[in-house]
Amino acid sequence: MYRAVTRDIEVCVEPFYLADRSDPEDGHYVWAYRITIANNSDGFVKLLSRYWHIIDGAGKVEEVRGPGVVGEQPELEPGDSFQYTSGCPLSTPSGIMVGRYTLCDRLGATFEVDIPAFSLDIPDNTRMVN
Repeated sequence: MYRAVTRDIEVCVEPFYLADRSDPEDGHYVWAYRITIANNSDGFVKLLSRYWHIIDGAGKVEEVRGPGVVGEQPELEPGDSFQYTSGCPLSTPSGIMVGRYTLCDRLGATFEVDIPAFSLDIPDNTRMVN
């Protein structure tokens, strides 16, 4: 489990390899990741957008930006959490993802929270960091 806390907003990530959706002989590897966003602050927040920086095992970089997560822009009161699962295909058997969310408070002031860097590795393979 990977964890980051920014302004009392906790983001936890649990990646897992999807062998049944991958085809290593064709250079196609797929991971899913489960993210939990917990509002441990004393104020309301709304998730507006996401940014991902993805690096595959060959060093190729992909950047992804978009509104919300999985088609939603969750609103979290103090003590609330939101969990979702998404995925990432790569052409290499390892990679790293890191990112950030843009949130706003009740008055519309925006701020960013970190998504911790996490590795995408096939189970039982030697981990490689680029």
